[in-house]
Amino acid sequence: MFKIKVVKTVTGKREEKKEVLRQALVKAAGHRISKLGLGGLRARDIAKDAGCALGSLYTVFTDIDELILHVNSNTLSKLGVVMEAAARRVDSPQDVLVALANEYLKFATENRNIWAALFDHRIPEGAGEPEWHVAEHLVLMRGITIPLARLLPTLNENQLAVQARILFAAVHGIVSIGLHGHFVAVPRRDLESQLTQFIKRIIVGYQSSSNKVDNIDLENE
Repeated sequence: MFKIKVVKTVTGKREEKKEVLRQALVKAAGHRISKLGLGGLRARDIAKDAGCALGSLYTVFTDIDELILHVNSNTLSKLGVVMEAAARRVDSPQDVLVALANEYLKFATENRNIWAALFDHRIPEGAGEPEWHVAEHLVLMRGITIPLARLLPTLNENQLAVQARILFAAVHGIVSIGLHGHFVAVPRRDLESQLTQFIKRIIVGYQSSSNKVDNIDLENE
């Protein structure tokens, strides 16, 4: 019995140290992505910043891609918190959608590199993105679906999910093109006001369609 307790204690301490190292590596990688973007990420630099040997990184993560996934996981969590807070500050579904769009723009502007990493990182072909990480991206849709359900009460769950994805894609496109400064982009000084006007026009469209999505068959989406 005594030996079993010792084994459990040693195993527990080992796992605790591994978790501390994991958090240090994620923090170090996140800091480097924030400063330099994904292009400036090097395993040796991350290990040095975390205060460990390069080989120790690979006792916690399979490869650098898995580490980036955990950084992106933290980013999604932070984004979810600020968007949920923005939604709670207003009441009407119209105001919620405007608040979510502007909060998304603000987060992307203030955290440009870690925000971009959510969409720029590519898993090696054939590896596949873990289901747990795919599920975490739902935070980008969850806040949109709730006010949409109030604006479009006749839509079923699948239809609402499709509309949420479409609306997010539109907002993300405006924000992404605007922050990258492409020649077709809305000038950055006008980005927030124009994004607000865009959302309001979309809402008018929803309302004028008598709570129906015309000419679109979403039943099998």
